[in-house]
Amino acid sequence: MASYRIRQYRDRDYDAVRTLFARGILEHAPAGYRHILRSARAQLGLLVLFVAVRVAVGYWVLGLGAVALVLAAAWPLVRSFSTSYVCDALSTDLCDITSSYLRAPDSCFWVAEAGGTVVGMVAVAPSQDPAERGVALELKRMSVSKDYRGRGISKALCGEVLRFARARGYGAVVLSTSMVQVAAQRLYEGQGFRKVGAFSPSLLGSLLCFQIFRYRCDLPGGTAAP
Repeated sequence: MASYRIRQYRDRDYDAVRTLFARGILEHAPAGYRHILRSARAQLGLLVLFVAVRVAVGYWVLGLGAVALVLAAAWPLVRSFSTSYVCDALSTDLCDITSSYLRAPDSCFWVAEAGGTVVGMVAVAPSQDPAERGVALELKRMSVSKDYRGRGISKALCGEVLRFARARGYGAVVLSTSMVQVAAQRLYEGQGFRKVGAFSPSLLGSLLCFQIFRYRCDLPGGTAAP
């Protein structure tokens, strides 16, 4: 098992961090696609489409063709959730990581390094939720290279965030993760996080039954929870 170390982000890590983040998010697109196809709403819609085309034209083959076209069109639509999220991150906080996390108050950015290569990352910043401002920090941009998972890196990165928040007297750490990131949910729950809410990122997400889960970990000795 390869050894690794966790350290604060440096400017030379810029390209590696952005690439690692993009790959980590985009790899969840197929799982999102499968989740949506397994939903009762999607299956009912495909069945209705098949029956409607079959009745209208009289050929079941055309009905199957219509379903196939919808399935093919749905893939880029579902993938757009991931690509739009990546583009937004790369053009905002991950565009200038030093300013976003190392110069901003109560913020930080760490990388996990193995063999001179960045294989993991995580950030922390004040929560943007007005109800949590001054009370909770937010764990953000967690990602670990596929080849280095299962070695405790994610747990160690999460631990850095929790220690950082405790040292500054915060009462909680919050985070968001998608419903298809099951491994991430297990990791966070194992570190003391509990699910406190769920929401759809857009109207399209709501129609496709795609949700983002909100998690919270209360810290002993911090400021009182809201």
